[in-house]
Amino acid sequence: MALKGRHWLGLWLLAALAALSLVIWRQTDGLRAARALAEARERRASLEGTRSELQRRIRDAESRAVLIPRAQQRLGLRQPADTEIILLPVPSGGGGGTDRMAKPAVRIQTIQVLMLLALLGLVGRAAQVQLVQGKGWADEARASRTERIVLGARRGTLSDRHGTPIARTLETYHVGVAPNELHDPRRDGAAIAEALRLSPVQWQQALRKRYAYFGGPYSAITVDPIRAIRGVHLEPVLNRFYPSAALARGVIGGLGDDGHGASGLERTLDSLLAGTPGAAVVLKDRAGREYESPARLIAAPVPGNDVVLTLDAELQEIAQRALAEALRRMDADGGDVVMLDPATGDVLAVASQRRDGSAPPSAFTQTFEPGSVAKIFAAAALIALNRVRPADRVSGEGGRWKLADRTLKDDEPLPTLTLADAIRVSSNIAMAKFATRLAPPEQYGLLRDFGFGTQTGIEFPSESPGRLRLPVEWSRPSAASLAIGYELSVTPLQLAVAYGAIANDGVLLQPTLIREIKSPAGDVLYRHRPEPVRRAITPAVARGLRELLRGAAQGGTGSRATLAHFQLAAKTGTARRVVGGRYAPGQYTASFAALFPADGPQLVVVVKIDDPKRGSYFAAQTAAPVTRTMLEQALAARDVALDRARLSTAAPTAPAAALDGDEPGVVPYVISWPFHPDSVAPAPSSTPRRAIPDVAGRPLRDAIRALHRRGFRVVVKGWGVVDHTWPAAGDSAAAGSLVTLFASRPAPPAPPAPPATP
Repeated sequence: MALKGRHWLGLWLLAALAALSLVIWRQTDGLRAARALAEARERRASLEGTRSELQRRIRDAESRAVLIPRAQQRLGLRQPADTEIILLPVPSGGGGGTDRMAKPAVRIQTIQVLMLLALLGLVGRAAQVQLVQGKGWADEARASRTERIVLGARRGTLSDRHGTPIARTLETYHVGVAPNELHDPRRDGAAIAEALRLSPVQWQQALRKRYAYFGGPYSAITVDPIRAIRGVHLEPVLNRFYPSAALARGVIGGLGDDGHGASGLERTLDSLLAGTPGAAVVLKDRAGREYESPARLIAAPVPGNDVVLTLDAELQEIAQRALAEALRRMDADGGDVVMLDPATGDVLAVASQRRDGSAPPSAFTQTFEPGSVAKIFAAAALIALNRVRPADRVSGEGGRWKLADRTLKDDEPLPTLTLADAIRVSSNIAMAKFATRLAPPEQYGLLRDFGFGTQTGIEFPSESPGRLRLPVEWSRPSAASLAIGYELSVTPLQLAVAYGAIANDGVLLQPTLIREIKSPAGDVLYRHRPEPVRRAITPAVARGLRELLRGAAQGGTGSRATLAHFQLAAKTGTARRVVGGRYAPGQYTASFAALFPADGPQLVVVVKIDDPKRGSYFAAQTAAPVTRTMLEQALAARDVALDRARLSTAAPTAPAAALDGDEPGVVPYVISWPFHPDSVAPAPSSTPRRAIPDVAGRPLRDAIRALHRRGFRVVVKGWGVVDHTWPAAGDSAAAGSLVTLFASRPAPPAPPAPPATP
């Protein structure tokens, strides 16, 4: 058994006690002999004293015997004959003895007693320290020379669907320098100053300190050249880093002072991202500084899981840029954009911005009355319940129709309107009249089936459920109000999810922001699968609604969002804003919901603009153009979440003479200039697919010739040098498909430098 420190101290105390006992025993024998000798000397001195005293008494008696008769004679006294004179000794004033405390034996005994008491006190104190207080003193000693430190765990990475990091954790360092520990202050100081980019003045100031601290933080690459220099102390720190700080900032959120998620997805996914901290013990000197010794690891930190989001970084940037430009141009209070994949429920982009430049997650948390974009849901109830036939018409009432407590107006009045006309021109009067064919429970039930009045279940904190009152709480005009998008509060996300059900053949999917969860080793722990909530409508009804929306986009209020080569299914909405519980005069919310493309939608886009003050406030002139801008940029981008093969819908025209006949077996096509697209039906699926060549950086004529040789038709946007193509280089498309060239004018050559003057 190994002896601990307190055991060794006990052994030393026992040895000291034994030695001290031996010394005391030997001294005791000497003291006894000395005491006997002292007693003999005392007896001798006593006898000699007695002898001297007797002699003195004799002398006194003799002197008195002479003096007394003389005195009697002088006084005339006569002494009887039988008188006996007795001489008594006179007691001395000193008491007749020596001070016992002054004797050597007494002093020795006193010293022995005091030494024994001191020894007993020492043994008692040692027993108290070792046996009673031993654990406490040992803990205090360990605490003074060791320190338990927490080893932070790496927080998991948040990335977009393509792996682009959005939030990651990097190990950085704080640097401390002890100048008196440097082997070569000149050489080491030069290396430290160069690595940390310190000026000579800063380094000289550091040399005058006992310990110089540089907070940084510095990256691992920066401190690597000085890591091995004696006197350089590195303190690793884990920092959360956002490569693009503005990208989806309101959705991603941030960390609090304690290093845990405080808002957004950082808060929702904190238990997945945080990991488990570790612990270690390091040695310290008396000044509290750590030794240059390896730490004793108690528990290694466990990194957090990595989360792959459904967001598309490129679509997110497109949405944020388009929204910011729209708010600036329209002088609006704010706005939101949501892009959703209707087949999976993946949220591809969420952009929100206010007038002051802030970006709160209002697409999840703030509601608005949607207005005319909600008319399609009243149409869904009418079609699903067979309450309207395609030929059914209602009167337009000349553009004005008075109800019990309000008057409905149409901006584009028609004499009579079918349901398709009502959606196409966004007629309030026609929709209110058609809605009278629905019972309140039927109208309410279908709105609930589309997810209104309840949370969508997305992984985001504080999502608003919106507002949809029960039929028992409706007033007389509530049915008409709901048919045209009033008395109903929704979030932009809820509206996108509801339109996603129309695009997904009537199946409402739960939206999600999480695509995958991976362990630190890269193993996939979770992969999102589409989660159907319910079937809101049948596939046939969904197809009919998409046709109604296609008519609104092509020849109705959403025509300003249409693209040259793709059809949209979309609906506009312009509603009065509610401020402080009342409708604010002159303030409107413009919204636009679109399915792209109309056949086989791949994107649901919802745009909301709050109170545009410059120009028109109608959604057809505000939100619709923003949607078109975003879709054009998405089509021009290389890596967005679109299936480009499914978007190739144009068919080849009749073959014509080749511009260049040097590539056999390929039939080129000629385009007219300027180009006017045709409306030929799509090419059959049996048409062979070919790779799109990379013509970026080539002159426009050469790029067109190269694409012709591959059998593609070409449309040109811009002039000069080709910047990129759509479909992108490397993608495949059917022979005869349309390829768009995006060109930009080359920069003018730099002017020649003036000749040097002599």
